Amino acid sequence: MRGHRPGRERKGLRARKPRRKQQRERVIVSDSEQVGRPLAGPDDEYQADVLGEPTAVADGSADDAGVARDAAEAAEVQQAQEAEQAQETQQAEEAEEAEEADPVAAFEAELRQLPGEWYVVHSYAGYENRVRANLESRTQSLNMEDYIFQIEVPTHEVIEVKGGKRQQVQEKVLPGYILVRMDLTDESWAAVRNTPGVTGFVGLSSRPSPLSLDEVMSLLAPVPEEKAAKKAETLRAAAVDFEVNQSVTVMDGPFATLPATVSEINPDTQKLKVLVSIFGRETPVELSFDQVSKI
Repeated sequence: MRGHRPGRERKGLRARKPRRKQQRERVIVSDSEQVGRPLAGPDDEYQADVLGEPTAVADGSADDAGVARDAAEAAEVQQAQEAEQAQETQQAEEAEEAEEADPVAAFEAELRQLPGEWYVVHSYAGYENRVRANLESRTQSLNMEDYIFQIEVPTHEVIEVKGGKRQQVQEKVLPGYILVRMDLTDESWAAVRNTPGVTGFVGLSSRPSPLSLDEVMSLLAPVPEEKAAKKAETLRAAAVDFEVNQSVTVMDGPFATLPATVSEINPDTQKLKVLVSIFGRETPVELSFDQVSKI
């Protein structure tokens, strides 16, 4: 028999020791891995709350910035509205001042904004106001208010001498004619044409021509006070220096520059009755001495 070799046993024992060391190392490595992992527990909620605080603060800062931005925009809008209102107020004041300073310019501006166009209607002389009342009543009864807007008998102030006293009276500018502001349609044309006292439109029978703005201004525009006063002063100094059938030229009023023929002379009132060709018809017109000039 082979004898016992202690050396081999020791050698075997020595060989097993490294294995135990390796196992310990594996355990140690495993423990260290577990130590490195985050532990679950109540502290996790606290850590989440703490970590979430910066986000909440950031959200609050964004809200404050949004509120400030909205306030700035609202202030800008308010300033713009106040500036616009101030500008409108200034324009209104300037318009009022302009109207007071120049009533003719204000009247012209108002005419430009009115709807419809102006047409001339012929009627019997001396019945202009009655025909106007008939036309206004007919417009309402036929529900033509959306087409026939305004009816005017042009007049102007003149000075008459009655009983040795001078007085201002309203005199018709166009005897036998009426101005109508309207939208011309077949229905509105028929409503005006068939009104009692109306003999027709001036112009084409089926399609009359409207007046220009300058023509309307010459017939309806107000006379400035300074011009009226100057005119009255001239009338007082005027002398009778005209003859019947004398040819003259109209110098003032809506018929300025038109030729005319003297038909009557009234020294007391310092007026002439002349025949003027209006819309192709010879029409008698009463004028002051200073409104005509000898040819």
